[in-house]
Amino acid sequence: MASVSAPAQTAPASLQRGIVKMVLSGCAIIVRGQPRGGPPPERQINLSNIRTGTMARRAAQGQPDTKDIPDEPWAFQAREFLRKKLIGKEVCFTVEIKTALGREYGMVYLGRDTTGENIAETLVSEGLATVRREVRGNNPEQARLCDLEDQAKASKKGQWSEGSGAHTIRDLKYTIENPRNFVDSLHQKPINAIIEHVRDGSVVRALLLPDYYLVTVMLSGIKCPVFKREADGTETPESFAAEAKFFTESRLLQRDVQIVLESCPNQIILGTILHPNGNITELLLKEGFARCVDWSMAVYSQGAEKLRAAERSAKERKVRIWKDYVAPTANLDQKDRQFVAKVMQIVNADAMVVKLNSGEYKTIHLSSIRPPRIEGEEKNKDKDKRFRPLYDIPYMFEAREFLRKKLIGKKVNVTVDYIRAATGPAEGTPAFSERTCATVTIGGINIAEALVSKGLATVIRYRQDDDQRSSHYDELLAAEARAIKNGKGLHSKKEVPIHRVADISGETQKAKQFLPFLQRAGRSEAVVEYVFSGSRLKLYMPKETCLITFLLAGIECPRSSRATPGGMQMAEPFSEEAMLFTKELVLQREVEVEVESMDKAGNFIGWLHIEGINLSVALVENALSKVHFTAERSAYYKTLLSSEETCRQRKEKIWANYEEKPVEEFVQLSEEKERVANYKPVYVTEITDTMHFYAQDVETGAQLESLMETMRAEIAAQPPVEGSYSARRGDYCLAKFADGEWYRARVEKVESPSKVHIFYIDYGNREVVSSTRLAAMPAAFSTRTLPAQATEYAFAYIQVPQDDDARADVVDCIVRDIHNTQCQLNVEFSGVTCPHVTIQFADTKDDVGLGLVKEGMVMVDVRKEKHLQKMVTEYLNSQESAKSARLNIWRYGDFRADDADEFGYRR
Repeated sequence: MASVSAPAQTAPASLQRGIVKMVLSGCAIIVRGQPRGGPPPERQINLSNIRTGTMARRAAQGQPDTKDIPDEPWAFQAREFLRKKLIGKEVCFTVEIKTALGREYGMVYLGRDTTGENIAETLVSEGLATVRREVRGNNPEQARLCDLEDQAKASKKGQWSEGSGAHTIRDLKYTIENPRNFVDSLHQKPINAIIEHVRDGSVVRALLLPDYYLVTVMLSGIKCPVFKREADGTETPESFAAEAKFFTESRLLQRDVQIVLESCPNQIILGTILHPNGNITELLLKEGFARCVDWSMAVYSQGAEKLRAAERSAKERKVRIWKDYVAPTANLDQKDRQFVAKVMQIVNADAMVVKLNSGEYKTIHLSSIRPPRIEGEEKNKDKDKRFRPLYDIPYMFEAREFLRKKLIGKKVNVTVDYIRAATGPAEGTPAFSERTCATVTIGGINIAEALVSKGLATVIRYRQDDDQRSSHYDELLAAEARAIKNGKGLHSKKEVPIHRVADISGETQKAKQFLPFLQRAGRSEAVVEYVFSGSRLKLYMPKETCLITFLLAGIECPRSSRATPGGMQMAEPFSEEAMLFTKELVLQREVEVEVESMDKAGNFIGWLHIEGINLSVALVENALSKVHFTAERSAYYKTLLSSEETCRQRKEKIWANYEEKPVEEFVQLSEEKERVANYKPVYVTEITDTMHFYAQDVETGAQLESLMETMRAEIAAQPPVEGSYSARRGDYCLAKFADGEWYRARVEKVESPSKVHIFYIDYGNREVVSSTRLAAMPAAFSTRTLPAQATEYAFAYIQVPQDDDARADVVDCIVRDIHNTQCQLNVEFSGVTCPHVTIQFADTKDDVGLGLVKEGMVMVDVRKEKHLQKMVTEYLNSQESAKSARLNIWRYGDFRADDADEFGYRR
């Protein structure tokens, strides 16, 4: 701005323009030009021929002889009058006199030319300034000022009135002993203020109204580049410090604002300045003049997420202090930054292994949190003891269990926040490989935040310029503050939880002691801690608080590579596939195990079940294992053989190179594989919503009746003590049904003493009862005396619609036809959970499943086995007839042609 550049020594009285930046007093202002590439030049203009009161001045520091000078009467009023009239406005001025010291005096007009309001005349007419009558000369302007002064005196305006005009401004720093109490007393309510000075972009001096306290306020949540004071007293500005200061000055200096005083840590008052045109804190961030600071972000009352969003906007546009900014995930494609994955394993309290849609496995670390850890002295204790972090580090087990129960096997949303580069080992610091750090959410819940809020992890503190942090860092800090306040987990003052877990893997003597107990327990709860191979696992038994090695019974799985005395033994084909299959199905899942025996090395052998699936059977069904001869004495032998035969015929995986038996034996084999129609009489006792049903063998019905009569007679003679029985999952017991009679049952789940889930083993129905309706099962009536009589079956050759209404119709139809009736049943083939059968009415010998197909109630499940093709063809022909007649599910045609999930059906 040429008009504000330094004038010559004898300045001509030419008209110049500028914008009023600041009013120093009633007769002195600072004007500036328009900014061009940086803060504009500025100059002080003093009003000619008038005088106003002197503003207050503090004593110079380090000079004990100087004293504070208070405001002269009417000085503050004159300054305020001029401030409200001129701040931020355009004025024109003439410089009439320039002193030897460089002070400039002239006339100032509001507007772009001299037709505007003469500021000196206005001050005099309001009685806020006096005329310098000692100035001699025939000056018409001064004569007019004298006339105006006389009029003001006559009207008793301003200083000519009877009021004293005294005004006291108090510096909060020197007048209030405890600034924190003062800030707290305001309760974060907005108070009116005037910004008196801008030290840098984020620190100002403000005059609080109406009490006229002068206070230094630092903007909460941000920090602008500053002017560093050197040893010689000079100031060196950081990059963009001057620009940030001008940005704040041009918008706030000497403006009327509202301030929310939010906190006062270490005598530093933090606050937010609210102006009708916006929030300066957010504007500074958005324009790249400031960065967020964690230590004061927490007190920002307008919402920390707004500050993060404003800073993020500046980073993305690379403006000002962010001109060289490179995002932590800049080198990642969008598909690698955000994706959905399935959690396969919880590594520890801040890391997990996930499976991507591509089938690839990836280790993800939760951003910005630190799992529980042991500090110095504790770490060195018990050096002789084998250190097990999961059980020996306080709260590590609780943190792992929280993540395992919430995430394992579930799909989660992953947003990568940053990639932490690999670091080499240094003194006292271990080496770390490259880490992908991300925010993981499930159902809208941030897992890291949930973990921290329970006190099961802490938040990492970063250097201010370290941008590699969680995108929800403020929420993590807030969660940690809540956990500390409530004394949760790591922040609790209670004794830390201790987990005394006995590892009896390979401990033959200890294993022998446990064996009888585990055998008697039947099905026991366990958590799969580790998978060594497809059929070898390490289990944690929560009730027994021990770790065991568990071998799957009845199968022979391909062996993995291993070190032997003779050297490294190569892995057998499909050993890796078998191990991967087992990992995906059971790793870190809650399972049930039946222990049958133990080997010489102290490893337990038995059957493992997960959600109704027998792992041994599943491995054989997927052609990843062979049936071992030891399975012959088990209840799963037929299922295992049938599954193995199917895979062998298809030549899948381990059977890919299987050679057929000689021709003379093949004829016999094919004869054996012909469909066998060996119908036996059964009594259908229960039908489930999933179209499975339970049936009793009619041949053993008399034995069951006899056992029931004897059992009830004994109970009548010696009734059980009500409430004496303590239910445990997997236990066999007696339960009193709604008819008042006692039946044999198995406990499936214990929610509470009043909510015990039981399964009636002889009838197939389930019920939730109080433990007062349960009693211990006498040995004379156990399953060893008479096995459970209700056997689970599924219909062969049919596929039930997924639509709930259509399924309900099928179940209703079946219940009407065969529930509580005697039928003829034939096992067609084995399934994962139960045999698949056809069932006929006892009188007409009509096939129930085929009847459902003919009525258009169900679809046909096409089987590929050759010996079943005759039955499949008959079912398919009936299905075509139902489709042609548009019966029930076919009433709108073949819905499967559209593969339309929205209609509730799938191919």
